[in-house]
Amino acid sequence: MERNPWSLGWIVLMCLFVTNRARELKVEQVGPDNEAVYNHTLATTLVEYASAVYISDMTELFSWTCSRCDGLTEGFEIIELIFDVEHCLQAYVGVATNLNAIVIAFRGTQEHSIQNWIQDLYWKQLDINYPGMPDAMVHHGFYSAYHNTTIRPCVLNGIKRAQEIYGDLNIMVTGHSMGGAMASFCGLDLTVNHEAKSVQVVTFGQPRIGNTVFASYYSQLVPNTIRVTNDHDIVPHLPPYYTLFPQKTYHHFPREVWLHNVGLGSLIYPIEKICDGSGEDPSCSRSVTGNSIADHLIYYGVKLGGETWGSCKIVMDQRLAKFGSKDLGGNFVFSKNPASLLQAGSETGSISI
Repeated sequence: MERNPWSLGWIVLMCLFVTNRARELKVEQVGPDNEAVYNHTLATTLVEYASAVYISDMTELFSWTCSRCDGLTEGFEIIELIFDVEHCLQAYVGVATNLNAIVIAFRGTQEHSIQNWIQDLYWKQLDINYPGMPDAMVHHGFYSAYHNTTIRPCVLNGIKRAQEIYGDLNIMVTGHSMGGAMASFCGLDLTVNHEAKSVQVVTFGQPRIGNTVFASYYSQLVPNTIRVTNDHDIVPHLPPYYTLFPQKTYHHFPREVWLHNVGLGSLIYPIEKICDGSGEDPSCSRSVTGNSIADHLIYYGVKLGGETWGSCKIVMDQRLAKFGSKDLGGNFVFSKNPASLLQAGSETGSISI
């Protein structure tokens, strides 16, 4: 009897689907070998937080009423919102009661065009030692963006205040692009310097941030880390990995989850491949040419990035001023207690900064 090739195709696709979905486990768990366990639902939730941090309207973001502040993130309460004008950085700390977690999100590149930023990464070299880790070297720009700006002290203060109100919650750190690099440094900082017991890091389209030695330290200290990469996204391929110089080159830490499509005839099926523990699995994103900016800007169907890449400004309603402070460098921090609500003031005009 003649076999129907389409029947075989459907069987293969269904097997792929069942295998892929079976990997989804509880949100905050690590595997038996103290390794990260990929959770599709959690990843698709955190990508919405990573998207919302790009919003430039501080009033909408602070009150969590922005166009990206609904769906899987509905009910989130911001505790601290930080905008570093000097370095064009943005982050927030808040509480997601449905996740039973403090969520910290870092914005990706915004000040310059993404094309120029990517071009710069081709030429960056490892240039500073990571404190307390012999032979571990990291990217100076990414390290400094978290450690040497207003971002770090404000994030730590936001976590402290959230814990005072809600107790010892889990901590989830996320970000896209350069925001993913900052999220990784934050997760390491919380674990090493502040002895946080339950830190989970999930990043999207993250570049490499350190050498092989650093990646080894990181994977031991923050094992509950997932780096999601999308198909031919160019940024996870940067700075370049040089096979001939494995100890000197930049090297990703595990665990990567590679989103890509497989085709069977006219059918296209999305795959979420859980990669090996090397951080540089040759069968994952390294198996393709990373040449797509478009793949960098959308993950799980969610837009990541601002409306424009060439500006670094915020907009806020004057009512927001009562919640904020501004330092000598012009950097803003907005803080509130979860029970507080934005109250309409007598002035309702907006200020462009």
